[in-house]
Amino acid sequence: MSSGLNLLETQGLQAGYGSRRGPHVIIAGPLSIDIRPGELICLLGPNGSGKSTLLRTLAGLQPSLGGAIDIMGETGGMHRRPAQLAKKISLVLTDPIRNSNLTVYSLVALGRYPYTGWLGTLNEDDRRIIAWAMEMTGIASYSNRKIGTLSDGESQKVMLARALAQDTPLMMLDEPTAHLDLPSRIQIMQLLHKLARTTQKGILLSTHELDLALQAADELWLLQKGGRLDRGIPEELVINGTFETVFDKEGILFDKHTGTFHMHSGGLKKIGFSGNGVAAFWTKRALQREGFEVTDEAGGVCVEEGDKTVWVWESFSGEQRFTELSELLKALRNG
Repeated sequence: MSSGLNLLETQGLQAGYGSRRGPHVIIAGPLSIDIRPGELICLLGPNGSGKSTLLRTLAGLQPSLGGAIDIMGETGGMHRRPAQLAKKISLVLTDPIRNSNLTVYSLVALGRYPYTGWLGTLNEDDRRIIAWAMEMTGIASYSNRKIGTLSDGESQKVMLARALAQDTPLMMLDEPTAHLDLPSRIQIMQLLHKLARTTQKGILLSTHELDLALQAADELWLLQKGGRLDRGIPEELVINGTFETVFDKEGILFDKHTGTFHMHSGGLKKIGFSGNGVAAFWTKRALQREGFEVTDEAGGVCVEEGDKTVWVWESFSGEQRFTELSELLKALRNG
Protein backbone atom coordinates (compact mmCIF):
# COMPACT_ATOMS: atom_id res chain seq x y z
CA MET A 1 0.00 0.00 0.00
CA SER A 2 2.83 2.42 0.73
CA SER A 3 4.01 4.53 -2.15
CA GLY A 4 7.51 4.67 -0.75
CA LEU A 5 7.18 8.43 -0.28
CA ASN A 6 4.94 8.53 2.77
CA LEU A 7 5.96 7.76 6.33
CA LEU A 8 2.41 6.82 7.29
CA GLU A 9 -0.70 6.03 5.27
CA THR A 10 -4.20 4.88 6.19
CA GLN A 11 -6.93 3.31 4.13
CA GLY A 12 -10.49 3.43 5.46
CA LEU A 13 -9.25 3.98 9.01
CA GLN A 14 -11.90 4.08 11.73
CA ALA A 15 -10.88 5.37 15.16
CA GLY A 16 -12.91 5.11 18.34
CA TYR A 17 -13.29 2.94 21.38
CA GLY A 18 -14.90 -0.32 22.35
CA SER A 19 -17.90 -0.80 24.61
CA ARG A 20 -18.49 -3.85 26.82
CA ARG A 21 -22.24 -3.34 26.79
CA GLY A 22 -22.77 -2.42 23.17
CA PRO A 23 -21.22 -1.90 19.77
CA HIS A 24 -17.97 -0.05 19.17
CA VAL A 25 -18.19 3.73 19.13
CA ILE A 26 -16.60 5.17 15.98
CA ILE A 27 -15.71 8.83 16.36
CA ALA A 28 -13.53 9.37 13.29
CA GLY A 29 -13.47 7.84 9.85
CA PRO A 30 -13.31 6.16 7.53
CA LEU A 31 -10.14 8.13 6.77
CA SER A 32 -7.51 7.84 4.06
CA ILE A 33 -4.71 10.15 5.13
CA ASP A 34 -0.93 10.28 4.96
CA ILE A 35 2.08 11.89 6.61
CA ARG A 36 5.02 12.84 4.42
CA PRO A 37 8.65 13.52 5.33
CA GLY A 38 9.55 17.11 6.14
CA GLU A 39 6.01 18.27 6.94
CA LEU A 40 4.43 19.67 10.09
CA ILE A 41 0.74 18.72 10.32
CA CYS A 42 -1.60 20.27 12.88
CA LEU A 43 -4.69 18.30 13.87
CA LEU A 44 -7.45 20.73 14.87
CA GLY A 45 -11.05 20.37 15.90
CA PRO A 46 -13.64 21.29 18.52
CA ASN A 47 -13.54 19.69 21.96
CA GLY A 48 -14.93 16.18 21.80
CA SER A 49 -14.26 15.74 18.10
CA GLY A 50 -11.80 12.90 18.79
CA LYS A 51 -8.39 14.45 18.13
CA SER A 52 -6.61 12.56 20.91
CA THR A 53 -8.33 9.30 20.00
CA LEU A 54 -7.25 9.60 16.37
CA LEU A 55 -3.70 10.50 17.32
CA ARG A 56 -3.43 7.57 19.75
CA THR A 57 -4.80 5.22 17.11
CA LEU A 58 -2.26 6.37 14.55
CA ALA A 59 0.50 5.97 17.14
CA GLY A 60 -0.55 2.41 17.97
CA LEU A 61 -1.58 3.13 21.56
CA GLN A 62 -5.07 1.82 20.89
CA PRO A 63 -6.41 -0.46 18.16
CA SER A 64 -8.26 0.85 15.15
CA LEU A 65 -11.87 -0.21 14.68
CA GLY A 66 -11.49 -0.68 10.95
CA GLY A 67 -9.26 -0.06 7.98
CA ALA A 68 -5.48 -0.28 7.79
CA ILE A 69 -2.48 1.75 8.93
CA ASP A 70 0.76 1.50 6.97
CA ILE A 71 3.87 2.76 8.77
CA MET A 72 6.91 2.89 6.52
CA GLY A 73 5.82 -0.16 4.56
CA GLU A 74 4.59 -2.29 7.46
CA THR A 75 0.86 -2.79 7.97
CA GLY A 76 -1.03 -3.94 11.04
CA GLY A 77 1.67 -5.97 12.75
CA MET A 78 3.57 -2.86 13.79
CA HIS A 79 0.96 -2.23 16.44
CA ARG A 80 1.72 -5.56 18.08
CA ARG A 81 5.48 -4.94 18.30
CA PRO A 82 6.00 -1.91 20.60
CA ALA A 83 9.79 -2.20 20.57
CA GLN A 84 9.90 -1.89 16.79
CA LEU A 85 7.20 0.78 16.73
CA ALA A 86 9.30 2.87 19.14
CA LYS A 87 11.95 3.16 16.43
CA LYS A 88 9.38 4.58 14.01
CA ILE A 89 7.24 6.90 16.17
CA SER A 90 8.08 9.06 19.18
CA LEU A 91 5.28 10.49 21.30
CA VAL A 92 4.70 13.50 23.51
CA LEU A 93 1.48 13.09 25.47
CA THR A 94 -0.28 15.30 28.00
CA ASP A 95 0.02 12.69 30.77
CA PRO A 96 1.94 13.99 33.83
CA ILE A 97 5.49 12.80 34.52
CA ARG A 98 5.15 10.25 37.30
CA ASN A 99 8.74 9.91 38.58
CA SER A 100 9.67 13.29 39.99
CA ASN A 101 13.02 12.05 41.36
CA LEU A 102 14.59 11.59 37.93
CA THR A 103 16.94 14.28 36.70
CA VAL A 104 16.20 16.07 33.46
CA TYR A 105 19.14 14.35 31.75
CA SER A 106 17.99 10.90 32.93
CA LEU A 107 14.50 11.41 31.59
CA VAL A 108 15.70 12.66 28.21
CA ALA A 109 18.11 9.71 28.06
CA LEU A 110 15.11 7.36 28.34
CA GLY A 111 14.36 8.36 24.76
CA ARG A 112 17.24 6.15 23.70
CA TYR A 113 15.67 2.98 25.16
CA PRO A 114 14.69 1.48 21.76
CA TYR A 115 18.41 1.31 20.97
CA THR A 116 20.00 0.73 24.39
CA GLY A 117 17.42 -1.56 25.98
CA TRP A 118 16.10 -1.01 29.49
CA LEU A 119 19.61 -1.36 30.96
CA GLY A 120 20.23 2.03 29.41
CA THR A 121 23.92 1.68 28.56
CA LEU A 122 24.71 4.80 26.54
CA ASN A 123 27.45 4.97 23.94
CA GLU A 124 29.03 8.08 22.49
CA ASP A 125 26.43 8.38 19.74
CA ASP A 126 23.61 8.14 22.27
CA ARG A 127 25.11 10.91 24.39
CA ARG A 128 25.59 13.11 21.32
CA ILE A 129 21.93 12.75 20.35
CA ILE A 130 20.78 13.46 23.92
CA ALA A 131 22.90 16.62 24.05
CA TRP A 132 21.49 17.73 20.69
CA ALA A 133 17.89 17.15 21.84
CA MET A 134 18.44 19.16 25.02
CA GLU A 135 20.11 21.99 23.16
CA MET A 136 17.34 22.15 20.55
CA THR A 137 14.66 22.46 23.24
CA GLY A 138 16.61 24.92 25.40
CA ILE A 139 16.84 22.75 28.52
CA ALA A 140 20.59 22.04 28.62
CA SER A 141 21.14 24.59 31.40
CA TYR A 142 19.07 22.57 33.90
CA SER A 143 20.03 19.04 32.95
CA ASN A 144 20.83 18.11 36.57
CA ARG A 145 17.57 19.39 38.08
CA LYS A 146 14.99 16.94 39.41
CA ILE A 147 11.81 16.67 37.39
CA GLY A 148 9.76 17.50 40.47
CA THR A 149 11.26 21.01 40.63
CA LEU A 150 10.22 21.99 37.10
CA SER A 151 7.32 24.16 36.04
CA ASP A 152 4.68 22.71 33.72
CA GLY A 153 6.27 24.50 30.78
CA GLU A 154 9.74 23.24 31.59
CA SER A 155 8.42 19.70 31.99
CA GLN A 156 6.78 19.87 28.57
CA LYS A 157 10.06 20.89 26.98
CA VAL A 158 11.77 17.95 28.68
CA MET A 159 9.20 15.56 27.22
CA LEU A 160 9.77 17.04 23.78
CA ALA A 161 13.53 16.59 24.24
CA ARG A 162 12.98 12.94 25.16
CA ALA A 163 10.98 12.45 21.95
CA LEU A 164 13.76 14.10 19.95
CA ALA A 165 16.33 11.85 21.60
CA GLN A 166 14.30 8.87 20.39
CA ASP A 167 15.27 10.05 16.88
CA THR A 168 12.36 8.58 14.93
CA PRO A 169 11.11 9.43 11.42
CA LEU A 170 7.65 10.19 12.86
CA MET A 171 6.81 12.40 15.82
CA MET A 172 3.32 12.70 17.28
CA LEU A 173 2.41 15.22 19.96
CA ASP A 174 -0.83 15.70 21.89
CA GLU A 175 -1.28 19.35 22.92
CA PRO A 176 2.48 20.03 23.30
CA THR A 177 1.95 23.73 24.11
CA ALA A 178 -0.89 23.29 26.61
CA HIS A 179 1.01 24.54 29.69
CA LEU A 180 3.30 27.09 28.08
CA ASP A 181 3.18 30.87 28.04
CA LEU A 182 2.77 32.63 24.69
CA PRO A 183 6.50 33.15 23.91
CA SER A 184 7.21 29.50 24.74
CA ARG A 185 4.26 28.31 22.61
CA ILE A 186 5.61 30.26 19.65
CA GLN A 187 9.12 28.86 20.24
CA ILE A 188 7.85 25.28 20.34
CA MET A 189 5.89 25.70 17.10
CA GLN A 190 8.88 27.32 15.42
CA LEU A 191 11.10 24.50 16.66
CA LEU A 192 8.75 21.79 15.36
CA HIS A 193 8.51 23.48 11.96
CA LYS A 194 12.30 23.78 11.81
CA LEU A 195 12.76 20.13 12.81
CA ALA A 196 10.40 18.96 10.10
CA ARG A 197 12.37 20.89 7.50
CA THR A 198 15.93 20.16 8.66
CA THR A 199 15.53 16.51 9.70
CA GLN A 200 12.78 15.48 7.23
CA LYS A 201 10.74 14.09 10.10
CA GLY A 202 6.99 13.85 9.66
CA ILE A 203 5.45 15.66 12.64
CA LEU A 204 1.79 15.45 13.63
CA LEU A 205 0.44 17.39 16.58
CA SER A 206 -3.02 17.97 17.98
CA THR A 207 -3.54 21.48 19.26
CA HIS A 208 -6.02 24.20 20.17
CA GLU A 209 -3.55 26.89 19.04
CA LEU A 210 -5.56 27.86 15.97
CA ASP A 211 -3.67 31.05 15.19
CA LEU A 212 -0.24 29.44 15.54
CA ALA A 213 -1.33 26.43 13.49
CA LEU A 214 -2.37 28.73 10.66
CA GLN A 215 1.11 30.25 10.66
CA ALA A 216 3.30 27.19 11.24
CA ALA A 217 1.60 24.14 9.73
CA ASP A 218 2.35 22.80 6.26
CA GLU A 219 -1.02 21.05 6.37
CA LEU A 220 -4.08 21.18 8.61
CA TRP A 221 -6.32 18.25 9.47
CA LEU A 222 -9.72 19.63 10.55
CA LEU A 223 -11.65 16.96 12.47
CA GLN A 224 -15.34 17.56 13.09
CA LYS A 225 -17.74 15.81 15.43
CA GLY A 226 -19.22 12.99 13.43
CA GLY A 227 -15.90 11.81 12.08
CA ARG A 228 -15.40 13.98 9.01
CA LEU A 229 -11.85 15.17 8.39
CA ASP A 230 -10.93 17.94 5.95
CA ARG A 231 -7.28 18.45 5.07
CA GLY A 232 -5.22 20.91 3.08
CA ILE A 233 -2.75 23.73 3.34
CA PRO A 234 -3.93 26.42 5.81
CA GLU A 235 -4.40 29.12 3.19
CA GLU A 236 -6.67 27.01 0.98
CA LEU A 237 -8.84 25.94 3.92
CA VAL A 238 -9.28 29.58 4.90
CA ILE A 239 -9.99 30.78 1.36
CA ASN A 240 -12.60 28.09 0.63
CA GLY A 241 -14.36 28.65 3.97
CA THR A 242 -13.71 25.20 5.48
CA PHE A 243 -11.70 26.53 8.42
CA GLU A 244 -14.38 29.07 9.27
CA THR A 245 -17.14 26.44 9.12
CA VAL A 246 -15.43 23.99 11.49
CA PHE A 247 -14.98 26.62 14.19
CA ASP A 248 -18.20 28.54 13.62
CA LYS A 249 -19.80 29.14 17.00
CA GLU A 250 -22.21 31.71 18.31
CA GLY A 251 -20.22 34.60 19.70
CA ILE A 252 -17.12 34.02 17.57
CA LEU A 253 -16.17 35.40 14.17
CA PHE A 254 -13.18 34.31 12.08
CA ASP A 255 -11.70 37.14 10.02
CA LYS A 256 -10.33 35.76 6.76
CA HIS A 257 -8.49 38.99 6.07
CA THR A 258 -6.33 38.82 9.22
CA GLY A 259 -6.47 35.12 10.16
CA THR A 260 -7.75 35.96 13.65
CA PHE A 261 -10.83 35.24 15.73
CA HIS A 262 -13.05 37.96 17.17
CA MET A 263 -15.56 37.86 19.98
CA HIS A 264 -19.05 39.20 19.47
CA SER A 265 -22.36 38.92 21.30
CA GLY A 266 -24.71 38.42 18.36
CA GLY A 267 -27.02 40.93 16.72
CA LEU A 268 -24.06 42.90 15.35
CA LYS A 269 -24.46 46.51 14.33
CA LYS A 270 -22.78 47.32 11.03
CA ILE A 271 -20.36 50.20 10.74
CA GLY A 272 -18.47 51.44 7.70
CA PHE A 273 -14.71 51.64 8.06
CA SER A 274 -11.75 52.87 6.02
CA GLY A 275 -8.06 53.29 6.71
CA ASN A 276 -4.71 51.59 6.35
CA GLY A 277 -1.73 51.03 8.58
CA VAL A 278 -1.16 49.96 12.16
CA ALA A 279 -3.68 52.34 13.74
CA ALA A 280 -6.38 51.21 11.29
CA PHE A 281 -5.75 47.55 12.06
CA TRP A 282 -6.10 48.03 15.82
CA THR A 283 -9.05 50.35 15.41
CA LYS A 284 -10.86 47.62 13.51
CA ARG A 285 -10.09 45.20 16.34
CA ALA A 286 -11.48 47.68 18.88
CA LEU A 287 -14.67 48.18 16.87
CA GLN A 288 -15.22 44.43 16.67
CA ARG A 289 -14.73 44.14 20.42
CA GLU A 290 -17.39 46.81 20.85
CA GLY A 291 -19.86 44.61 18.97
CA PHE A 292 -19.69 46.08 15.46
CA GLU A 293 -19.54 44.21 12.18
CA VAL A 294 -16.95 46.23 10.27
CA THR A 295 -17.71 46.73 6.57
CA ASP A 296 -16.18 48.59 3.63
CA GLU A 297 -19.25 50.77 3.19
CA ALA A 298 -18.82 54.51 2.94
CA GLY A 299 -19.30 56.61 6.07
CA GLY A 300 -18.82 55.38 9.58
CA VAL A 301 -15.27 55.53 10.92
CA CYS A 302 -12.19 56.66 9.00
CA VAL A 303 -8.62 56.55 10.30
CA GLU A 304 -6.32 59.28 9.00
CA GLU A 305 -2.68 58.56 9.71
CA GLY A 306 -0.09 61.32 9.41
CA ASP A 307 2.12 63.14 11.87
CA LYS A 308 -0.69 62.46 14.30
CA THR A 309 -3.47 59.90 13.95
CA VAL A 310 -7.01 61.24 13.76
CA TRP A 311 -10.20 59.20 14.00
CA VAL A 312 -13.18 60.58 12.07
CA TRP A 313 -16.74 59.44 12.79
CA GLU A 314 -19.46 60.36 10.34
CA SER A 315 -22.75 59.99 12.20
CA PHE A 316 -26.28 61.21 11.60
CA SER A 317 -25.48 64.32 13.64
CA GLY A 318 -22.43 65.18 11.52
CA GLU A 319 -18.68 64.62 11.48
CA GLN A 320 -16.74 64.24 14.71
CA ARG A 321 -12.94 64.07 14.97
CA PHE A 322 -10.92 62.46 17.76
CA THR A 323 -7.23 62.35 18.58
CA GLU A 324 -7.61 59.33 20.91
CA LEU A 325 -9.13 55.97 20.02
CA SER A 326 -10.64 55.70 23.50
CA GLU A 327 -12.59 58.91 22.91
CA LEU A 328 -14.00 57.54 19.64
CA LEU A 329 -15.15 54.38 21.39
CA LYS A 330 -16.77 56.38 24.18
CA ALA A 331 -18.69 58.44 21.60
CA LEU A 332 -19.85 55.30 19.79
CA ARG A 333 -21.16 53.82 23.05
CA ASN A 334 -23.10 56.98 23.79
CA GLY A 335 -24.25 57.48 20.21
